[in-house]
Order: sequence, then C-alpha cells, then structure tokens
Amino acid sequence: MMKANPMMNKEVTSTTQLRGATSTVLQSLLLLSMCATGALAQDTKPATTTTAPPAASMPATPAPATSSTPATVDTPPPPTPQVLASVNAASYVIGADDQLQITVWREPTLSGVVPVRPDGNISMVLAGDIPAAGLTPIQLGADIANRLKKFIQDPSVSVVVTAVNSQRIFMIGEIGKVGPLMLSPGMTPLQAIASAGGLSTFANSKRIYILRGLQGKQVKIPFNYKAALKGDSKQLITLQPGDTIVVP
Repeated sequence: MMKANPMMNKEVTSTTQLRGATSTVLQSLLLLSMCATGALAQDTKPATTTTAPPAASMPATPAPATSSTPATVDTPPPPTPQVLASVNAASYVIGADDQLQITVWREPTLSGVVPVRPDGNISMVLAGDIPAAGLTPIQLGADIANRLKKFIQDPSVSVVVTAVNSQRIFMIGEIGKVGPLMLSPGMTPLQAIASAGGLSTFANSKRIYILRGLQGKQVKIPFNYKAALKGDSKQLITLQPGDTIVVP
C-alpha cells in the first residue's frame, strides 16, 4: 500500500483553500453588483410630479352691450327774433343802419338777419340788392317775395325789425342825458327833452335849436322851451331821424 505524499497533500489543501477564497470573492462581487444595479434602478425611476387641481374659473362678466343706434342729440330750435314793441310793421319806415330779420318759409338758406346799408339797400341770396329804406316791413316783404318768384314757387316772406338804428335823434348841451335817443313816431322837441331827463339848471331854455340835414345842408330850427310849455303851436315841430337838439 502506497503512502500518501505529504507534499501533494499540501498542494491539494492549498488549491482547495484558494478555490474557496475565490468563490467567496466572486460571491462578494456578485452581491456588490446586485446592490449597485438595484440602486441605479431606483435612481432612474421616473419622478412622479403632483399636479395641482385646476383653479375654479370665475364666470366671465359679459361686456355691456353697445347699441348700434346712434344717440340722438336734441337740436335747439332757432332763436325767435326779438320784435321791438314800438315798431309797427304796417307803419314803421325802415331806414339806414336798421337791422332786419328776414324769414323765407321753408328756405333757411335765404333767411337770416341782414343790416340796412348806409345807401338804404339790403343784400340777399338770389334776389341781390334790394332797396329797403323808405319802405315798411310789410312792403319790403312783399317786394322780396315778388323777386323770389323766379326761383321759388309761391314764396312766403316776413320781415321783422330787430334793431332800430335809423330812427334816432341826438341830444347835446345842458340836458339831463346827452347822446342818442330813439325816435318815436310824431315825437316833438318837448317830448325828446323830457325823455332825456329835462334841462339842467344852467340851460338857456329860450335859445334851444334843432340841427337838421336837408339835401346835404344843415338847417338850424329854433325852439322855445318855455313857449312850448305854454302851448305855443309854433313849437309843435315833428322831429325827423338824425335831428340834433342843442341846448346851450
């Protein structure tokens, strides 16, 4: 029977121990690899994001409805011409510098306020220059209507005196109120003096006179205030537009 070789036994033992150590190392490496793979898998797991619930939306406020119909603007009626209480349309005689309101019915472009020029004429669309001085408002309206018949069928024209500038006289000297004075029909020097506030304390009542323009000349007409107060008929002088009463 052969004896076991002690050297061979040592080599077998060493080999067995080496295999055991190698197996242990491989198991450790495999365990480390599995742990690393698990950690990597955990890191690469997609993150779950928490989505906030949508906020409750407020109901939209409807915009105010806009009307397609344009707003209507009330247009004030044209001003009514002021009629002077002292002017009679049938008897008043129009003069230079008067102001007239001429109205052509249903023809606003032909209506309006026009002044009487110093030459006594007025100017109108279509009708042109029309003599006005020396006529009453009624006569002038009829003349204008007759001229407009060429352009308008059955024209209706009204004339109103809105400012009396031609029917004036002038007061100067020792009188209560110096300046222009509106002349009323049939006015006398005594009435004019009374309307102007009467004579002053230093007035010479016997030497009052009236200056009147006639045919380019100025005429001096004497007036005795005291005689007029006594009813002297010679002092009943009818004043005319443009007369100037001088009280020395």
